[in-house]
Amino acid sequence: MARKIVVTSGKGGVGKTTVCCNTAIQLARRGIRVLVADLDFGLNNVDVLFGMENLATYDLIDAVEGNCRARQTLVRHPRYPTLYLASSNRAAEKYISPQALCLVLDALAPQFDFIFLDCPAGVGEGFSRALSCADEALIVTVPTISAMRNADRVSGMVQGFRLNRVGLVINLVKREFVRRGATFSPEEIAVALRLPALGVIPEDERICLEGAPERSRSFRRLADALLAQEEQARQGIFASWGKRG
Repeated sequence: MARKIVVTSGKGGVGKTTVCCNTAIQLARRGIRVLVADLDFGLNNVDVLFGMENLATYDLIDAVEGNCRARQTLVRHPRYPTLYLASSNRAAEKYISPQALCLVLDALAPQFDFIFLDCPAGVGEGFSRALSCADEALIVTVPTISAMRNADRVSGMVQGFRLNRVGLVINLVKREFVRRGATFSPEEIAVALRLPALGVIPEDERICLEGAPERSRSFRRLADALLAQEEQARQGIFASWGKRG
């Protein structure tokens, strides 16, 4: 049965979709069965990052509305055979309840090891719906006061959903800024937010593009942390994040 992990932030523009997609690719490269479910109804862009625009016949809303079976929403990634996308290409005409969406995702869960739920920005209806379907959460932030404040608020809200695990991913870290003391360090952010840091992603235009993640040690370490393959994947995260790769 799949681990359902919601990737959220509260604030938009911090790279949660990029984190979601690149982590999924890293897991799929190991032969792990991964599904990315785009829960940003009507404003989806996971298919763009994956290079899979217009490949879906049905989306999650179709499954919820009974227009297709849950498995008919799945589209296999052209490069990674164990990676699938369930998109949300349109806005729902009717209210989509968390229970209805959970039924669709639960029907897909036996086919996968991981299901990543790409959460819409904000803390409204879409946020609550995504959290209601998840077992775990990754909260994504960047080293700015506004993003950290939003991440802290989201962390408090996430606690109300009683998830099994909640981890932190610190994205767009500028090495030189940290060395000069011009921005918060990953360690300082994790302490301030009182969350375990599972990933520290340096700012690098390469890792924003599909196909580039295999060159990124940072996303491999995040995948290691999720798999818990090595205790060092958690213990050594701060010591190793600044190395290029």
